[in-house]
Amino acid sequence: MSDWMATQSSPAGRRPRALSPLREHLRDTFWFAPTAAMVGVFVVWVGAEALDTAIVDALQRDRDYETLDELLRFAEDAKAVVSAVGSAMMTFIGVVFSISLVAVQMASGQFTPRVVRLFVRSRITKATFAVFLATFVLTLLVLTSFDTADDPRSVTTVPLVQSVLTLCMVGLSLLLFVLYVNATLRLMRISHVIARIASESFRVPASMPVPVGGREAVPVGGREAPGHGTETGWVPHDGRAGVLRDVHITRLVRVARKHGVVLRLIPRIGDFVVPGMPVLAVHGGPVPPRRALRYAISVGVERTYHQDLAFGLRQLADIALRALSPAINDPTTAVQALDRVVQFLAALSRRPLDAALHRDRAGAVRLVQPVPDWTELVDLGFTEARGCAVGSPQVCRRMLAGLDDLLLLAPPERREPLLRHRELLRQAVGLAAPTASDRDFALRPDRQGIG
Repeated sequence: MSDWMATQSSPAGRRPRALSPLREHLRDTFWFAPTAAMVGVFVVWVGAEALDTAIVDALQRDRDYETLDELLRFAEDAKAVVSAVGSAMMTFIGVVFSISLVAVQMASGQFTPRVVRLFVRSRITKATFAVFLATFVLTLLVLTSFDTADDPRSVTTVPLVQSVLTLCMVGLSLLLFVLYVNATLRLMRISHVIARIASESFRVPASMPVPVGGREAVPVGGREAPGHGTETGWVPHDGRAGVLRDVHITRLVRVARKHGVVLRLIPRIGDFVVPGMPVLAVHGGPVPPRRALRYAISVGVERTYHQDLAFGLRQLADIALRALSPAINDPTTAVQALDRVVQFLAALSRRPLDAALHRDRAGAVRLVQPVPDWTELVDLGFTEARGCAVGSPQVCRRMLAGLDDLLLLAPPERREPLLRHRELLRQAVGLAAPTASDRDFALRPDRQGIG
């Protein structure tokens, strides 16, 4: 919490990095890391082969045929080892792939299908696949380097450096396999999954700009934006239909500054957009040319953490709902999800919401990005869980304790939705509890639920 308050008190927010959307999109893919590793190992192998050839040439110039003969015997032994490593790597790859599929299937069935993204974004999983594939490719390349000649005077290369490099890759593969199994087992535990969701969610408000000089409220639904001029036009979406994943903030700010306008994002990150739908409103000047805004808006098939403030709360609410369903009936998991919901809302309790204002280098607002307001976030975190929590005293007690804690942290103007949810929960428990003692027990705030 102290780190969060320190971020809020800074005079300006962190400037968005130009490659930030591309970096996040690559994190959501599984092909990039293995492909880059295989290309990289090919480059390393070319260098190692050149070094081996240089060593042989140097020995032949010095007529050190005795050393070359020893290297040839070493190469015969190394060839058998490299061949065995190549076969073993395919087995390891199959094992890792099978473990990943089982873990993903169990997590999506037990928690929510949206947690599959955590496995896709897992660095250790990508690194393991990448190193295993790179090791397999390296063994194939090294096998092509073995010379059929057995005369030290006519041999052209001896894969000495390549064989050592292969053994190093094998050692790295074994280490990553142990780390991968440990990380996968952690991701199959609900507490770690919820913690990862919360960690990813906190990166969104941390990257949002902090208003200069206190709160800045900007209505994002009308045609007027105070201080930014009247809406003079809008830019339609001309791509495929899908979920608005993120926008290239740096590019939009640069285009708006160049044309002397203010751009306002009409849909929120996470909204579903269709071709022809207005996505950008222009204030204070002519509409920039379409080519200047190319690739500035990214649409995909599902929501991402990158700029979506509510996506983490959505997943936590889904986990709590599934845990409270009659088929699973796991109120302790629902309590763990509510712990993180309260943590996230507590961090946002005093932060300006409704809109994020992105400025150029001169400090002028160039992009207005709508974000969920406080009431929407509170409703997202509590409404559905509250509806299913009536039959679980453990969840009711934890929710009441969380609402009480948020009432202590939130400013007076943000207490209304918290009071509303607390009162609705009290009414629902009052109607469902069979006796007064059950009702009193369920309505007693407890941060652990029932211990």
